Amino acid sequence: MKLPRRKFLHLAAGAAALSALPRSAAALDYPTRPVHIIVGFAPGGANDIFARLMGQWLSEQLGQQFVVDNRPGASGNIATETVVKSAADGYTLLFVATGAAINATLYDHLNFNFLHDIAPVAPVVRLQYVMVVNPSVPAKTVVEFVAYGKANPGKLSMASPGSGTGPHMAGELFKITAGIDMVTVQYRGDAPALADLMAGQVQVYFSAVPPALEFIRAGKLRALAVSSAERLDALPDVPTVGETLTGYEATGFLGFGAPKNTPFEIIAKLNGAIRAGLADPTIEERFAQLGSTPLPMTADEFGDFLATETEKWAKVIKSANIKPE
Repeated sequence: MKLPRRKFLHLAAGAAALSALPRSAAALDYPTRPVHIIVGFAPGGANDIFARLMGQWLSEQLGQQFVVDNRPGASGNIATETVVKSAADGYTLLFVATGAAINATLYDHLNFNFLHDIAPVAPVVRLQYVMVVNPSVPAKTVVEFVAYGKANPGKLSMASPGSGTGPHMAGELFKITAGIDMVTVQYRGDAPALADLMAGQVQVYFSAVPPALEFIRAGKLRALAVSSAERLDALPDVPTVGETLTGYEATGFLGFGAPKNTPFEIIAKLNGAIRAGLADPTIEERFAQLGSTPLPMTADEFGDFLATETEKWAKVIKSANIKPE
């Protein structure tokens, strides 16, 4: 028997709606078990600090544990690939860092396409960097540092938490703008980079502000400048790099992503909970103490933002001919 077209379409639509019911119901109940937040860097750095801060908020709001799982290595690419290969059910999330947008151009042979394989969930924070030096470096200003670097070519080493990460690119942009050369030494995150900086193994680091603050305040590191366009409330006496090197500005971001095809309802639920957290006075105050700015957006807005960031850093990488180290 041949069904009339209208009746066939009606039955097909009904079947599709029925098949979607279990998925929608699961999304409404989400989460029913612990959720893993995959962080691509070692504990103690900015990525880890903000992942744990927001993980605690999400645990309290959604009634299940959001567990931080550190997977350092390959400038965050190991973490991204882990999430790309995970089930698209909302129980494995990626804590997205600036490097994800940078790596898309920096690396030629990744096993994933970041913009295609990771679904944007929500941004969390706009990161500023602070240029910190070991106190043994005879420079107390950016002008003095540049002069010292030019007078001692090849003697300055710059720490980096991985090729293509935000701090690495902030440092590379500084080298280009200042016209000095420094040897780049790669680490697996902020914490080991800062440890070697304090030990004198390297001389300078463009650190995300949160992990460096306590060492600056304790006098273990000297802050020369911040990378943002304006001075920070957390470091009001520290000038911007741009006050000395006109046009310099470098900032990063952190946020949440999920495997592609994660149900819309789950992404929407996570986005709403994250944005509520960014508007919470307690979290706002904590962000201010860490010298960082909340970055609330819808999932779609975050997707557009990631595409723009990827395009922006692609131009820098190509024009400066930056290669992974």
